Amino acid sequence: MGFQFVLLIPILGISVGLVAVIGGVFVKPWLAHREKQMELEAKMIAEKAAQYAAHTSSLEQRVRVLERIVTDRGIDVADEIEKLRDQPPLN
Repeated sequence: MGFQFVLLIPILGISVGLVAVIGGVFVKPWLAHREKQMELEAKMIAEKAAQYAAHTSSLEQRVRVLERIVTDRGIDVADEIEKLRDQPPLN
């Protein structure tokens, strides 16, 4: 029984070494590939965020214009809205 145990130790050492080599050969390139994928995704997300920010800025400008129109002509707009309520739908 002692002889079998002595043979088992080098076999375990070789197995651990093979796992480490195989892991380095396959896992390391996969991790590098995954890192590149994540970098590309981060760039795409940043671009979308910039597009949303530009769109939001555009919408904010339009709202400012509408607010100015309403506050400058508030009474006239209210009268126009009331007139539209009295008209039948355009179907």
